[in-house]
Amino acid sequence: MDRTALLKEFGFEKEEEIEVIKQQYDKTGFPEPLKSYKLSLEVFDLSLEEPYFWILDALKESFTIVEKLEDSFAAAENSAFFGVTQQRLGAQQDKVSQFLATTGKMIKELFQMVRELRIIDERLEYYKEAEGEFEKPLLERKKSAEITLKGMFVDLVQGGGKSAASVYGMSRELEFITLPDLFFDAPPFKTLEELENHISSLKKNFNENVLRVLIRHLRQFMEWKKRTFEEHRNRKRFMLQYLQQHFEIIQMYINWVKPYLRQVSKLTMKQENMSSPDIISAFEGSMLDVEILARRRVSVNKGANGANGCVLATFYYRTRPEMKVVQEGYQRGPVHVGRFEMWLRVYGWDDRQVENYKKMKQKETLLLFGEISASVQSAMESLGTELDVYLAEARGLAKEQKEEKKPAKKSKSLKEKLLGDFYTPRPESKGEVASSKDAKKEAAEIKSILTGILFPTKGACWNTYNNFKKAHRMVAW
Repeated sequence: MDRTALLKEFGFEKEEEIEVIKQQYDKTGFPEPLKSYKLSLEVFDLSLEEPYFWILDALKESFTIVEKLEDSFAAAENSAFFGVTQQRLGAQQDKVSQFLATTGKMIKELFQMVRELRIIDERLEYYKEAEGEFEKPLLERKKSAEITLKGMFVDLVQGGGKSAASVYGMSRELEFITLPDLFFDAPPFKTLEELENHISSLKKNFNENVLRVLIRHLRQFMEWKKRTFEEHRNRKRFMLQYLQQHFEIIQMYINWVKPYLRQVSKLTMKQENMSSPDIISAFEGSMLDVEILARRRVSVNKGANGANGCVLATFYYRTRPEMKVVQEGYQRGPVHVGRFEMWLRVYGWDDRQVENYKKMKQKETLLLFGEISASVQSAMESLGTELDVYLAEARGLAKEQKEEKKPAKKSKSLKEKLLGDFYTPRPESKGEVASSKDAKKEAAEIKSILTGILFPTKGACWNTYNNFKKAHRMVAW
């Protein structure tokens, strides 16, 4: 992954450059620091855990917040360290595959449940529309929803035209020619009394036998509509509760798999170091990258934002791991001996820049986890808004959402969709211009505070660097 592109994506325009050869500079992939120090140490019999913890303890004495941003490694394929790590990685990958297979199966079932709820909603719409006509006089009631339900009744219950007992079958077999027309033209009936009155009004123009058969079919249809309406409502209530339970189980599995994904990403070898000439397959060698951020924060604007004097400590190891048993009953673990390289960089960042840098590191080091979570999220989003509607209805929030007047949402740009929460749009409207004045005032206040805290931050960084050299018998002044 191109570190330069990542830096620009997260708002770090200036990139640090170092002189590789005289008057020839190369980019390091880090934002341009205010001050930087570099130190290399290589002692054959020195364990490299000691220098790291020495620096860590020294930074903790000067800074209130110390965070680990990166912890990755790579090992030669034929080394013992590689074999032990791959055994642990395999166990974690088995757990991940089990959870993801179960999650994928349940998401597939989620599609079927949402589809069934859509069909139930379609049916219920006909029932509700027909029921809504009961408030009108009998002859003014609309018949479209009722005709649709009658068609379902004839096809699903009576067997359609193939059954001799159906409306169409009696018309064909027994020559009740007018029966289908009278059946479908009948308006929605609220009570049996309305049905009887309607049949009585037809006695002047139609045969008694036809009306006798007609009232039988209409009475059957009324009872079927009443029962199936209640059945569909109960079915939807059950499906909503089951959908909510199913969705929460999926969320539970996703939460369970997240720690394993983090562990897999940390146990996975860093490909950039695997292709380095410092690692040879036949040698007992490994490379480690560790990065920590130590900072001192001063709050601004009632704690909503803050100015940070930061020291970014980056450690590069080229080591020879020796597998030793630390204590009785403990598995073999590596003791690293070899070359140690350290960079200390000083930055003056506000809270937004600190969060952007941490998110950049997460995107770089936890890329695997990000892709899997994004694929699960896209599968959920492919269900459309119906999933959110049904979940809200299952939780009893449908009525509250109708009463609340939500402001119109602005369409997100492509950049905003990609960057997500840490996307900061430029002010465009007059209201945003007014708020930008407050932002400028806050930026000026942060700049003023940074001017005051950067001097002690540089001093703490220099003391850590200088005292480390003295403690390890290196040339210092």
